[in-house]
Amino acid sequence: MCLRQPKKITENETHKMPDILPTIIVPARLASVRFPKKLLQEVKGLPLIIHTANRLKEVASEFEIIFAVDGVELEEVLVEYGFETIRTDPNLSSGTDRIAQANLKLSKSEILNIQADEPMVQREHILALVEGLKQGKASMTTLATPFHEKIDFEDKNQVKVVLDQEGFALYFSRLPIPGCRDSRGLDDFSDSGVLPLKHLGLYGYTAAFLKKFTQSAQGELEKLEKLEQLRALEMGESIAVSIVSSGTIGVDVPADLEKLKL
Repeated sequence: MCLRQPKKITENETHKMPDILPTIIVPARLASVRFPKKLLQEVKGLPLIIHTANRLKEVASEFEIIFAVDGVELEEVLVEYGFETIRTDPNLSSGTDRIAQANLKLSKSEILNIQADEPMVQREHILALVEGLKQGKASMTTLATPFHEKIDFEDKNQVKVVLDQEGFALYFSRLPIPGCRDSRGLDDFSDSGVLPLKHLGLYGYTAAFLKKFTQSAQGELEKLEKLEQLRALEMGESIAVSIVSSGTIGVDVPADLEKLKL
């Protein structure tokens, strides 16, 4: 990370919301290598994606919310529960590509990307993304939160990010970064002024960035790490990172369903 931490944005802070709010577009793809059809998995009587949809309606009620889906199965479920959808190509390589294709029809100037498999998203996260876009220092913004457990820091399903001194992303990886040369313990960072940060897969973009992103081929680092945000870095784009007080609980594998507090 950086030696000087970016400002933390907390849920208790007062924010002056912009006159025109970004639109929340949720990319939703039914195919999943690690957990097939996870978005339709039933949790306490509801499909997982409906838990996410209901959560967004609760914590971001003033925002327009649209689901960019890859086919009829997700579309039918969401429409049944009263949510707006837009159909996108099922063969798109990333959620950002899916949002960009949806925005060709929607023509929104600013967009928030909230993952369909993260039903524990908080209002703090939404406001932090809005704040990142409002500052105008980068056309893409995202979130991070400190790691507290070694097992999480070493988990390849939990993405890490390191930042520069201004709070912009230097790199994202599934491996534990930054590496401590003399030890592997998480405690070794406590006196260094560096916090290992967990990346939260929530984003804000401008429409101009989305257009440029989809016109760029997948980068080699993106292909290796399977992390779409690396394409932006390989393109030479800056990604502003806001540090929030708590993370989310994403569903990557079936065992993650047990962690949800719904």
